[in-house]
Amino acid sequence: MSVLKSKRTTSSMEFVNTANKIYVETINFLSLVSARYARLIAQDVAHLASEVMDYSEKANAILPNTDDRTALRKGYLDRAKAALSSLDVKLTLVYLILSQNPQGAFTKASGKTVDSSQAKKKLDNMAQSLGERIDTEKALLEGQLKMLGKP
Repeated sequence: MSVLKSKRTTSSMEFVNTANKIYVETINFLSLVSARYARLIAQDVAHLASEVMDYSEKANAILPNTDDRTALRKGYLDRAKAALSSLDVKLTLVYLILSQNPQGAFTKASGKTVDSSQAKKKLDNMAQSLGERIDTEKALLEGQLKMLGKP
């Protein structure tokens, strides 16, 4: 039986799902970037997205039933939040760099470049979608920290 949409609540572990979605979406975006830019930016950005996901998974794996385990979980949540902040900054820089030359920013599977208007649309969609997910993840991580007694 499903729950009415108006009665649904956010799972306390939704921060893990959101971190995973950020990672997948970031990798999908980076896979579209032309080789000219990808070799310069993709690895750093992918690593930060991976850190957000990894630290979220690690925090979720720790049951905070003792003070030590609670402190450990808080530490992983703090690291996830820090990596998320860095990822947000890097993605903003990627957006600014690619928007300077949108025509050369992306390649199709055939190896041809994407025209300027399509590239701008891809960049705007990336910025909007990942920006919303990052904002959601930040709020979820802060909620987890608040539940554990850390503002």
